[in-house]
Amino acid sequence: MFKGLRKDIRAIRERDPAARNSMEVLLLYSGLHALIYYRFSHWFYKHKMFFIARFISQFARFCTGIEIHPGAKIARGVLIDHGAGVVIGETAEVGEGCTIYQGVTLGGTGKDKGKRHPTLGKNVMVGSGAKILGPFKVGDNAKIAAGAVVLEPIPADATAVGVPARVVRQGNKKVTQDLDQVHIPDPVSQELCKLLMKIEALENRVKELEDSRN
Repeated sequence: MFKGLRKDIRAIRERDPAARNSMEVLLLYSGLHALIYYRFSHWFYKHKMFFIARFISQFARFCTGIEIHPGAKIARGVLIDHGAGVVIGETAEVGEGCTIYQGVTLGGTGKDKGKRHPTLGKNVMVGSGAKILGPFKVGDNAKIAAGAVVLEPIPADATAVGVPARVVRQGNKKVTQDLDQVHIPDPVSQELCKLLMKIEALENRVKELEDSRN
């Protein structure tokens, strides 16, 4: 247990330039505190003592502002930076070396049983406010931009941005986007085009009426 705790502390010191020493991290970092509470609650969850597990997780939420379901699987060396508003669901999995910023949600969709939350590979970075929703995997070393909403799998070494998120970089190469408007229609653009055509037709009609009066 203490070996794992040292690994968590070391991960924070390596990736957070504001961390001055191990004692400061241990006593003052809410992200680390949330993980410590999670380790205890997860132990009770695995031993089917669900009420105690949930009680600990809710107490941790009250103390840290971070909600981690005791059923989640979180590896060592994870950094939850600042952490306010972070939510990690019951069947979510977080790989070793991941970095999660404030406001991130690893959530599910619908009320289906079984696996319904995302899996993060190793060394994934999830920017502040990002939402990853659904039972798919985000590959190793991927980066999710702040505010992105991820609804489908992200390959390893990729960078995803936007709502919904799309891959803009794979490894060191920029990903070109297919802008074929025939096979991949944009419904908002189509409706705007229809409105513009109607407005143009009305303007022409008004002009014709004015010309006829003159």
